[in-house]
Amino acid sequence: MATNANITMDDLLESEGKSVQFASGETVSGTVFSVKKHEVLIDLGSLGVGYVPRREVGLSRNIAIGDEVTASIVDTELEDGMSLLSLRKAAKEKGWEEVIAKKDAGDVIEVEAYDANRGGLLVEYEGVRGFLPVSQLSAEHYPRVGGSDKDEILQRLNSLTGTPMKVRILDADRKTNKLIFSEKEAVKDGLSERFEKMAVGDTVKGVVTGVVDFGAFVNIDGIEGLIHISEISWERVSNTSDYVKVGQNIDAKIIAIDKDRLSLSMKQLTQDPWLDEVEKFKKGDAVEGTVTRITPFGAFVQLSPAVEALVHISELGEGKDADPEKVFTLNARKEFTILDIDKENRKISLKLADGKKK
Repeated sequence: MATNANITMDDLLESEGKSVQFASGETVSGTVFSVKKHEVLIDLGSLGVGYVPRREVGLSRNIAIGDEVTASIVDTELEDGMSLLSLRKAAKEKGWEEVIAKKDAGDVIEVEAYDANRGGLLVEYEGVRGFLPVSQLSAEHYPRVGGSDKDEILQRLNSLTGTPMKVRILDADRKTNKLIFSEKEAVKDGLSERFEKMAVGDTVKGVVTGVVDFGAFVNIDGIEGLIHISEISWERVSNTSDYVKVGQNIDAKIIAIDKDRLSLSMKQLTQDPWLDEVEKFKKGDAVEGTVTRITPFGAFVQLSPAVEALVHISELGEGKDADPEKVFTLNARKEFTILDIDKENRKISLKLADGKKK
């Protein structure tokens, strides 16, 4: 039957008075002649008119007047004489064949997520719905956040919906309707080549993708790197977010390569100020410093902006006199004597100037 954009549903119903009998579950083909916000109408020729609710078109499918489509019959007896159809169901049946073929071949395919939850992204491919777990996202998209901020994780994942992503099919089981995607598997071949070109000591550029208590995660051309909090600055860092922010471009030095991750350092790209400042001190010097930390084994003392030293508990005496909490007050200034300077291990040992509690 010829179809044009001006045809009406009444025209179709009248012209197809002698309809052919068919049953639910069968697959039929037709031509789209009406596309509205919540419905699509299809000319099925001798089978009459098919009605497709928008939800049954498919989440990622664009449909236009004149398109030739295949649909599954859901109900043959709607009140207005039309048949209820599903493009999504028909696509799913055919889609599983494509899914299995792509998995067996190990092909890289492109998908877009249509929704997200805290566990990952919901994806539809060739009419088949599947899942892309957070653990299978690439370094570029992995939602690194501090602590256990689940709302922020979900916000990051939601921002990925509608974004084209290269993936491989990790697992596909038609019987259980299980379909799992992996972005990590899709990019690993290219990452292996990039890893081979990297070496400890190299300076690399990257983008901060996550800031956590113990450091910062960095995306370096698809490869994940970690800057431990101790490698952010030569000064003592208490809060990583004071130094780096998500989305910030940084330079870093590769200090270790471990499987699929790089260990990085920001501070090693700059001169260690400790090496210069420690030259001001000698064993036996009387010095004054500020108590910065009190621990069960002693107290740390700031002697200069870059030089911190330790008064070990063994230098405090015995009994109550050896309790650092009772000997020292945080941020208090005290006089000390330098017992030893170990430049190789960046350590300076102190004792109280008179060897007694003040």
